[in-house]
Amino acid sequence: MGRIQDAFNELRQRGRKGFIPFVTAGDPDLETTAQILVELAHAEATVIELGVPFSDPMADGPVIQRASERALKHGLGLRDILDLVAGVRRRIETPIILFSYFNPLLQFGVKRLAEEAKAAGVDGVLVTDLSPEEAGEFESVLRANGLDMIFLIAPTSTDERLKLVAQHARGFIYAVSRAGVTGVRTSVSAEAEKLVNRMRQFSSLPIAVGFGISNVEQVKDVHRYADAVVIGSAIVAEIERLEGAANLAQRLGEFVKEFSY
Repeated sequence: MGRIQDAFNELRQRGRKGFIPFVTAGDPDLETTAQILVELAHAEATVIELGVPFSDPMADGPVIQRASERALKHGLGLRDILDLVAGVRRRIETPIILFSYFNPLLQFGVKRLAEEAKAAGVDGVLVTDLSPEEAGEFESVLRANGLDMIFLIAPTSTDERLKLVAQHARGFIYAVSRAGVTGVRTSVSAEAEKLVNRMRQFSSLPIAVGFGISNVEQVKDVHRYADAVVIGSAIVAEIERLEGAANLAQRLGEFVKEFSY
């Protein structure tokens, strides 16, 4: 078993639901990102999504777009991010997945990425713009290197798409709560619960719900029917708000603890 499966098995044994935070690598800088990952682990994150900054993040709202812009100013690449994970892996056991668009991964080299990500201590990869119909070769290379392929599903996904995801996904499945880009919302769409129930017909993997979740009330609502909740924009916005603070990582750690009750 991998770290992701172990983490969700432990949650079940404890009768708890999961918390999956998202941060962008290099925002505000790599050293602070490393400190943030440690704080997220201490805050009992189930899995950490580490965003690979990209110059054209079509699926992201303005908060995460700005995070990518800040990170890219440092000129960092995938090699820097893998080195970051390798360094942090000596301090934490929390599963880490790369959250990326396909272009940076393709430029790095798919086989090289899988081999070096595994060596660094990455546990899986989620590619926002790679459909399951087109992901066969990439998923095979990841699996050969012991990495989980995390797939997105949405309220617009057909049953055929859900069945395909069920055949190829590993680790957990990420259910997008609504159509559109990432960003904080005041409520979670009722479509999210319907989507999770539909997906459970085809897969026994844990299902996490994300996009637009930003407060404890929303987290509790999602925990009624899903195995975990993903918090992205709310955390990234807090990093932006705290930019320049000497104890940014520690303060962010306190901020996220309410989501991992």
